[in-house]
Amino acid sequence: MSAIELGPGREFDIIRTLLARWGSRAEGIGDDAALLNVPAGEHLVASADTSVEHIHFERAWLTPREIAYRATMAALSDLAAMAASPLGVLLALGLPRSWLDAAGEIGDGVGDALDVAKTIVRGGDITGASDLTLGFTVLGSTAAPLRRNGARLGDTVYVTGRLGGPGAALAAWLRGDAPSPNARERFARPVARIAEAIWLARGGARAAIDISDGLLADAEHMAAASGVRIQLDLERLPLFEGVTPLEAVVSGEEYELIVCAAALNVSAFERGTGLLLTAVGRVLEPIPDGIGVTLRMNGERLAPVEGFRHFS
Repeated sequence: MSAIELGPGREFDIIRTLLARWGSRAEGIGDDAALLNVPAGEHLVASADTSVEHIHFERAWLTPREIAYRATMAALSDLAAMAASPLGVLLALGLPRSWLDAAGEIGDGVGDALDVAKTIVRGGDITGASDLTLGFTVLGSTAAPLRRNGARLGDTVYVTGRLGGPGAALAAWLRGDAPSPNARERFARPVARIAEAIWLARGGARAAIDISDGLLADAEHMAAASGVRIQLDLERLPLFEGVTPLEAVVSGEEYELIVCAAALNVSAFERGTGLLLTAVGRVLEPIPDGIGVTLRMNGERLAPVEGFRHFS
């Protein structure tokens, strides 16, 4: 679908700059709304996600290109959680005057994420703002969506990748230190596990959620949605270098997946995707105290740990 000619003015000059950076990674830009086709027999999957300066990142931590890449991938991760293939993204960009010179780099970061996810920009909006804000609506489709309410008693709980890197980087910055290069890279360059989620859905997974608030908090969301209790065995967690199990279980913005299934072929998954898949717990009956997730270490139940809560 061809683009539509844009009018005059600085707002549209910035959009033209972004379109020049994106090239074929933007389609149908310039109308009041995007038009797209959904494959026959599939559900439309849509999600919104926002990254805000001083809330989700600080300018001193990352380059503009990294900030935009990371924000785009965070939004696309919601499609991965549903095992949906991306159809495109809409970007609502709040751009302060102090960031105007970085608009091209921001466009490059969005483009980097589009390349990794094999998708395109289909439209959006741009406005002035007091803090840099990247708001995304991501659009995808799937014939067999994974949802967070599908966990069943007796299921095994799995996670993809290794956990704790983003938390380690954030902890270092908050202490006033520089994170290790590997931890910084893990924070700055997450990957939405889209292809992996589709593999898992086809391989028998029946519930999934992405790890944005941390393994503990997101497992609690899944347990609440499914009406079950999830037991996590911390000695099984696949850890990022130098991270303890208790640090890993609360490390947010991982964008790995938690999945529940009767059983998954771990070796076939790892051969096919090149990504680690680890069984870390079980789905059990809920208990009277209402705790949705219980933690164990080497068979011993641990005292409750508080997971991440927005606005708390």
